[in-house]
Order: sequence, then C-alpha cells, then structure tokens
Amino acid sequence: MIKDIKITNTEILSNNWYTLRKITYEYAKKDGTRLTQSREAYDRGNGATILLYNKEQQTIILTRQFRLPTFVNGNETGMLIEACAGLPDKDNPEDCIRRETEEETGYKITDVKKVFEAYMSPGSVTEILYFFIAEYHKDMKVTEGGGAAHEEENIEVLELDFNIAMAMIDSGEIKDGKTIMLLQYLRLQHIL
Repeated sequence: MIKDIKITNTEILSNNWYTLRKITYEYAKKDGTRLTQSREAYDRGNGATILLYNKEQQTIILTRQFRLPTFVNGNETGMLIEACAGLPDKDNPEDCIRRETEEETGYKITDVKKVFEAYMSPGSVTEILYFFIAEYHKDMKVTEGGGAAHEEENIEVLELDFNIAMAMIDSGEIKDGKTIMLLQYLRLQHIL
C-alpha cells in the first residue's frame, strides 16, 4: 500500500489531438521509505458509450468503423464492431450519448439508463467511460446515421440478433471491450 502521493513534475510530451504527459511523483511505502517514479498518462477526456436494444425483436444496434490503433496492432482491416460511443466535450455524459447515438446510428433516443462507469485502461489512460443502455424501435430512426460528416467517421450501422452478437464475441468478430461489457450486462440482467 502506498500513501502520501505528491506530484513533483509534469511534462507535456504531446498535445496534438489529446495530451500525453510524463508525470513524476513520489510516495511513501508501507515501511515509510519514499520512492520517486515517472509514468506517462494519456488524457483524452472522459467518454460515454451506449448499447441500443429491442426487446421484441431481440436485436441490438452496433457500429463498424476503422480504428487505426487496432490496425497498427495487427487487425488486418482495422475495422472494429463496437457500441456507439463518443466524448462529452462540454456536454454531460447523458447528453453526449444522446447526440452521438443520433449521429452514429440515426436513432433519436429519449430514455437512456446509466448502468455503470469504468476506467478502461487505468495503467496509461485517464479516461472514465460512462456506460448506458436504451431501448430502440424502428420509429425512432430519423437518419441513416454514419457519423458526423465533418469528422470523417464513415460508420456502418449494424442491427444484429442478440444471440448472434454474443456468438461474435466467441468467434473473435467482436473484440471491443466496452461492447463486450454492455452485451454481457444485457445478458446478466436478463434484458435480452
């Protein structure tokens, strides 16, 4: 157990799209010895994600889009199937996820339920991700979705049978952590 943590220096290594900092800190160990360490922390802000589901049809809405980091790490196409997500910017997470849902999937939702929040990569990224679910129906579809044109997102909207989506985790077609967590949540809560 460590205690008495004090940040002694912060250096910005990159401030392009988001901020990468090298942080030097010291702390006291259990025996009272003080140590100094440096770590890098990537600050991209917090995020929100949502899984849309339809109880009657036993379906869900996911997206497919290119994700450069997965391509660099061996994903041959760079395409990733995932739950709709976005960054709140100046919005609160709930308003953010409503906006992102309409932009990415084309569904205008009203009733969203926050189910939990989690640090997704706490060893290097500061982000807290807020997880939501919402029921959707065909009459909520207001656009084709696909993402904001000015952001060049090029998102494909997928409506999948819930059991097929669950099997896609086993087959490796769905590898996105937030999506797996939300699918498992629906299963564990007996929502679908």
